[in-house]
Amino acid sequence: MLDGPVTGVIIFAVILAGAFAGVMIGRQLPPHHATDETKSLVSVSMAVVATVSALVLGLLISNANTSFIARSGEVTALSANILRLDHMLRLYGPDAEPARDSLRRYAEHKSVDLFPEKPGAVVRVDNPSTYELLQELENTMLRLRPADHRQQWVLSQAMTLAANIGNTRWLLVQQIGQGTPKAFLGLVVFWLTLLFASFGLFAPRNLTSAAALVLCALAVSGAVEMIIELEQPLGGLIHISPQPMRYAVYALTQYDAY
Repeated sequence: MLDGPVTGVIIFAVILAGAFAGVMIGRQLPPHHATDETKSLVSVSMAVVATVSALVLGLLISNANTSFIARSGEVTALSANILRLDHMLRLYGPDAEPARDSLRRYAEHKSVDLFPEKPGAVVRVDNPSTYELLQELENTMLRLRPADHRQQWVLSQAMTLAANIGNTRWLLVQQIGQGTPKAFLGLVVFWLTLLFASFGLFAPRNLTSAAALVLCALAVSGAVEMIIELEQPLGGLIHISPQPMRYAVYALTQYDAY
């Protein structure tokens, strides 16, 4: 998994190096290589690269944002299913109290796995011990014996919710490490470096031009970093809100207090 801030700094340095390499090469060009015709050809050629780069960056940011929103929805659905399952178990009656206790412990562990409170702690989407708590919950529910049609219906709803919780867990696990291939990001960075090298090739030699190149390089490297951050919704600088899961844990604890 790529580290967003570190990768962003590296990309910024590479693109900026390309720009100033273009400046240095421009100083060494003989006069007949710096004609208006040559400048026009370079501008038209780089316009194609700039168009492709802009389209690809826009598409990657859109895809990364869609993935981020989808992961956020899955975590919200997980917390909602936990709350709904606890409600069903309370409706079932006192016999379901052991299952409620397992659910509460599962919610607490899952919340800590997805959203560690200690800075720098590792996100553990596939923590085996937490999954064992979910299996314990399911086994406890399977041992319940409904006394009437009402309890039978409530138990069937509870089993469906537990299955949904398990499905969401596996969805989150299977999506670990998925994202834009590193080789493709490298190709995009190459396009951007080439583009900025062409900017520097015929750029005026003054402070304003240098500042413009630095700020533009910072902007496009920030866009690439944004893609990487959005593809790490549980461990990046831009991350999914932990409030739904923490509220679910709080609600289950409050119910147990009464």
